[in-house]
Formats: sequence, structure tokens, C-alpha cells
Amino acid sequence: MTQTDEVRGDSGPEVAELVASRVLDVPDFPKPGIVFKDLMPLFADGVVFRQVIDGIVAYHGAGSFDVVAGVEARGFVVAAAIAYATGKGVVPVRKAGKLPRKTHSASYALEYGEATLEVHEDAFVAGQRVLVVDDVLATGGTAGAALDLVERAGGTVSGFTVLMELGFLDGRKRLAPRTVHALLTV
Repeated sequence: MTQTDEVRGDSGPEVAELVASRVLDVPDFPKPGIVFKDLMPLFADGVVFRQVIDGIVAYHGAGSFDVVAGVEARGFVVAAAIAYATGKGVVPVRKAGKLPRKTHSASYALEYGEATLEVHEDAFVAGQRVLVVDDVLATGGTAGAALDLVERAGGTVSGFTVLMELGFLDGRKRLAPRTVHALLTV
């Protein structure tokens, strides 16, 4: 982003700028025409990563959820850090075939293909409040599948947070009436 670009996000411009400063665009990955948003530089910078996690916890409040669910794979990193920071548990929402016990599954369309997510049938206690986190919100397919899986497994979605939202793909609209918390919207 250039210095003249307005940086925006649901936690304010300072947090949005923090995320934006650590994102690298990788053209033509995973296939031609797609610009992959690489968040690994954000994860590798301990000071910035801590500030991002602290920002998410401050936004939601540790008392608003009982467990954190992270969507494979970069969502695992964020979910584990939030869980650790708040003393909560963490539940993975995995790609198909990766979990060893009975699962609920949901297939969905991606902006560049199709995929299936799974969660253990017993991942949540009935009514348990779940903060769901992922790295990027694009078309909303992955997020919608993850949120539905949490509810099918007995959890109650108390919040949904992403580090970055690709606003031009309208994923937020697809998830309505659920609230989306994006630290950076591009």
C-alpha cells in the first residue's frame, strides 16, 4: 500500500496499518490470476503479532467466548495465540480427512475451486460460546462453512474475526446477519 492509501479496519486505522505493513502480495498463487495475501511476515514479527492478538482479545473481550476455533491453516496460528492469551481452549476446523474421529463436514466454493472442512462431532459442549478466527475473508465460502460447522457441532458462534478482508469480494454480505470483525479491509 502507498502512503496515500487510506487503511481501514473494524478496530481502527492503527491496527489496520499494523496488519497492512506486514502483508506481502504474491501474484499468481495458487494459480494464475490470484494474488495471494501472505501473512507470514506478520506471524514472524513477534512484537506485531502480539499487538494483533491483543487487539483481537480487546475487541471481543475474554469473557465473551469459552473456546476459540481456528480455520486451517493460518487460522490455527491466530486461534492458538488467542486461546493462550485468554486461557481458553482451541479447536481446529480442518480440511477433509485430517481428523481421526467422527466429524461434521461442509463443502463450499472458493474463489479458485472447491473444498471441504470438518470438525469433530464432539468438538463443543452444547451452547459453548465459540470465537471463530481465520486469516483472510474472501468470498465467504470458507467462513460460512466454518461457522455452520461450529453450530452443527453444538457451539454458539459468539464472534468471527479475520486479519484481512478482501472487501471487493463481498464475503461479509454472504455471512450476514453475522457480524464480521476484520482488522484490515482492502
